[in-house]
Parts: sequence; structure tokens; C-alpha cells
Amino acid sequence: MSSPGNSNSTAPGAPAASRTATSQGMIAARDVSKVYRTRHGQTVTALENVSFDIGAEEFVSVVGPSGCGKTTLLRIVGGLIEASSGEILFRGRPIREPQRNIGIVFQKPTLLPWCTVLENVLLPVRVQRLDVAAYRQKALELLEMVGLKGFENAYPWELSGGMQQRNAIVRALITDPDVLLMDEPFGALDAMTREMMSLELQRIWQTRKKTVIFITHSISEAVFLSDRVFVMTRRPGRISEIVHIPMPRPRTLDMMNSDEAGAFVSRIRRSLALNDNPTPPDVTGKGLE
Repeated sequence: MSSPGNSNSTAPGAPAASRTATSQGMIAARDVSKVYRTRHGQTVTALENVSFDIGAEEFVSVVGPSGCGKTTLLRIVGGLIEASSGEILFRGRPIREPQRNIGIVFQKPTLLPWCTVLENVLLPVRVQRLDVAAYRQKALELLEMVGLKGFENAYPWELSGGMQQRNAIVRALITDPDVLLMDEPFGALDAMTREMMSLELQRIWQTRKKTVIFITHSISEAVFLSDRVFVMTRRPGRISEIVHIPMPRPRTLDMMNSDEAGAFVSRIRRSLALNDNPTPPDVTGKGLE
């Protein structure tokens, strides 16, 4: 469900989406707005009347111009900040504080440099006062799953950028959250590593059965990973269009460059361009009559 005036769309000729958000509600936004007040007493509206529903095990990406409120929206979903009006629901209940069942991966890995890979993974366990010994084997299994076996005792500065981000993802997964929020987690990586991390994330998502909300500036990355893509306007951020991506899974890197994927990329790019210029100039002269 999108807010009034939004549309649920597919590329021309595309089949119906293979996965919908209506089967089992996980995350819902109801008319969410966020207004900030500056040091000088001015108000800035970051988000305005954002509404949507996301189903269990769905992968949703959010794209939009810089400053449109993508990260603000993610932080509200994560319970890190409060909405000025409206609400976010997790399984039907309002989110007003961080939830154990919602994990967050930020753009930078934010690993503690004095902790080893394994110690960084177990940090949420310690913070939540859970049994560290009980989670140790699970942490080792997750590290093996993402290709970090043998690096358990390494420190963050001994890892590549991609390895550090894998470490951060495992840390977010260690308490087995139902929802994974990801704020441009691959933004600082080189193109080749970014592609490999997209494949890795797809595999983790399919293996661990998580609901994912993924913020990205890369339209092709959003198309490759997502069941649906939320397209946002410039500030104040609204969802202008929701594009379904019904391509089969698992997806390969060759599919990222396919004509089908290209059609979705073009669709989203046009939507973003229309947001920048909602009233195109009349080139026929008819508008002058």
C-alpha cells in the first residue's frame, strides 16, 4: 500500500510480481512525517506523509536524491528517532524505541578497532546481556557463511573494505532479527567488490529469510536485489512510485545487465527525473492557448 497519489508499477509488459507485501505484514508506515528544527529556529520537513506496507521476507530498496529523507526514514523504522507525526508499525505494534528483532547495518561498518572480528560480532549479545557462550558457535557459523572463516581473531584494520562490511552484516544477524535495515552499506566499496557484496547479500537474504529495507543511490543495485523499489521525491521526501521487480531468483550478475533489468532501471530513472521536473515544459505550444 502506498500513500495517496503513489502508484504501484512495473515496467511495460512485465508480469505480475512474484512476491507481494500483503501475505504477512511485517513493517508498515502510516502517514509518517518528520520535521527538524535548526539551531536558528527554522523548521525543515525531511519526510511528509509516507505510507507503505512491507511483507515478511520481502526485500525492498529505497532510492531517491540526496537529502530526500531516506536515512531519516530508516532511522525511524529502526526506532532510533521518533516521527513528528504518523507511526511505524512492527507486526502491528508501534515502534518507539530500538527493537531486538530489527538489526541495522550502516554505510560504514562502525567496527570497534580494539575488538577482533569475533568480538565485534558478539557485541550486540553483550549489550543485550545475553549468554555470550551460547552465541559463540552461531557467530563462528555466520562468519564461515560469509567467507570470514580463519579471520575470527583478526582486527578490523587487517580486513579489506568488503570483509569489514561482511563483519558488520554478521554482527547485525547474530541475534537473528526478523528485519534487517541497511543504509547504503556498499556505498564506500569499489565497483567490483560492490557487485560481489550484492551477490553475497542476496544469498544471505535467501538463506536467513529476513525482511530487508535497503537504502541505495544505485538504481541498478536496487533492481538487482529487490522485490520492490520505493522511489522518493526531493525533500520533503514522499514515495512517488513503487516499482515491482518480478525477475526470477537467484539472480546473477549477467541479469543485472539484461534488457529486462535495464527496463526497470530506465523506469526508475524516469520517475526520479519526473520528480525533479514534475511539470515538463509544453513543447507543442498547446499550453499557450
